[in-house]
Amino acid sequence: MTNNNNNKGTPSLHEVYQDYFLVGAAVNPITLKSQQELIIKHFNSITAENEMKFERLHPEENRFTFDHSDKMMSFAKEHGKKVRGHTLVWHNQTPDWFFTDEEGNLVDRETLLKRMETHISTVMGRYKGQIYSWDVVNEAVSDSGEDLLRDSKWLNIIGEDFIDKAFEYAHKADPEAALFYNDYNESDPEKREKIYTLVKGLVDRKVPIHGIGLQAHWNLTKPSYDNIRQAIERYASLGLQIHITEMDVSVFDSEDKRIDVVEQTDEMKEAQAERYQHFFELLREYSDVITSVTFWGAADDYTWLSNFPVRGRKNWPFVFDENHEPKLSFWKIVDFDNGK
Repeated sequence: MTNNNNNKGTPSLHEVYQDYFLVGAAVNPITLKSQQELIIKHFNSITAENEMKFERLHPEENRFTFDHSDKMMSFAKEHGKKVRGHTLVWHNQTPDWFFTDEEGNLVDRETLLKRMETHISTVMGRYKGQIYSWDVVNEAVSDSGEDLLRDSKWLNIIGEDFIDKAFEYAHKADPEAALFYNDYNESDPEKREKIYTLVKGLVDRKVPIHGIGLQAHWNLTKPSYDNIRQAIERYASLGLQIHITEMDVSVFDSEDKRIDVVEQTDEMKEAQAERYQHFFELLREYSDVITSVTFWGAADDYTWLSNFPVRGRKNWPFVFDENHEPKLSFWKIVDFDNGK
């Protein structure tokens, strides 16, 4: 149930942070309706949760399906919201046809590059000038081991320069859009250094990249504040913008597989509020380089973390509850001394 009184006596989240950074939320066709009042009041940037991913926009070689993304863009225009684009090149949610010929064999490098360019130029061209930043390449770095890049068809068919090419095509399609490399576990020291190495290479080769996206799928214990700080400073040393792109704070640690928790306990709420408080203290401290903070959802009635990674388990990762009321976490991030 949506509580329509959420606007009364509650400060607007994005207005509280207007001197620091944009505050965004990931949306989908359902939440644009079910969470409409909340999104309009508290967020000044939106991102498509799935509707701008490859499989949704380009299911067949000669067919694009823009219905849902067009509706999101219309919503943004009507309500004065900025839009982050997510995402152009990713190893997941890309249909099989993209990498194969009519006989089902893998295509060659030139064919795949041409298809990549066609996809990027068509999608970005449609929304040229309407999207302030794009996650051009998503999650290309390997999680562990010595390899810099994860195994993918992009890498196997094109080679390591598929990332350079994606950014070049994106910049050509919309020269005004800020272009980002986006990844998760971005504050883990091992993966941080891989991301840094990848992006430094792009910068050194003068590939048109403008920022690094930190997904920030964090929880009650990990990552540490020191690791987050070190990651921000490491990435910022490259002279690029930083966006927090997919923020949520799971109330379960990664090793916690319980399924018997049916509501967020007071202990969870307090621990989560403390985490949010310290996270946003850090983000405000680095607001000279952090220009946008996007939650991967808006309120606890809908989150991708419910049923993932533990099926049948609800999660409560946001600062607004299932009735769209502000939680203790909300008050901890808006109640600070704004001396800026």
